Amino acid sequence: MASLVHSIRTLACRNNPLLRSLAIRTISSSSALQQRSCNQRILLAQPQPLLSNFEQSGRWQLECTRSYSAKEPLTHQLIKERVLLVLKLYDKVNPEKLTLESHFINDLGLDSLDHVEVIMAMEDEFGFEIPDGDAEKLFRPADIVQYIADKEDIYE
Repeated sequence: MASLVHSIRTLACRNNPLLRSLAIRTISSSSALQQRSCNQRILLAQPQPLLSNFEQSGRWQLECTRSYSAKEPLTHQLIKERVLLVLKLYDKVNPEKLTLESHFINDLGLDSLDHVEVIMAMEDEFGFEIPDGDAEKLFRPADIVQYIADKEDIYE
C-alpha cells in the first residue's frame, strides 16, 4: 500500500494533467487526494463515488425527454415563398428574372444538371424525395409549387 501511495504522489507531483487524473482514478472510492503543495500531498478519507450510474447499479438510468411537434402548416402562399427563396439563393438564377412562370431552361438559362440541383434543393427544403419521373416534368417554379401542394395534400 505504501508503494502505491508513493507512486500516486510521484505521478501527482508532475504537471501532466492526464497522469494526475489517472492517478486519482486509481485511488479507491473512499479516498480523495487533497493538494497543498507538490511535496505535501495528503490523503484524506472522504467518500466520493467514482463510478457512473451504470457501474453502480448495473443498469442504465437515463433521464430523456422527447419533445414532439407538428410541422408548420403549409399553405400555397408559404410554398410559393419557400420555392422562390430557394431559387433566389441558387447562384445560377438571376433573381430579377425569376417569377412563378419562369421556365428554368428557356427563361433562366439553366442546363439539365442545374435542373437536377434545383430539384435536389427542393427535396432538402421540403423534406421528401421527388422521383426522377416526376422531376423531369417540373420546369417552372409554379410546377414545383403545385407538385409539393399535391404531395402534402394542400388544396386551396
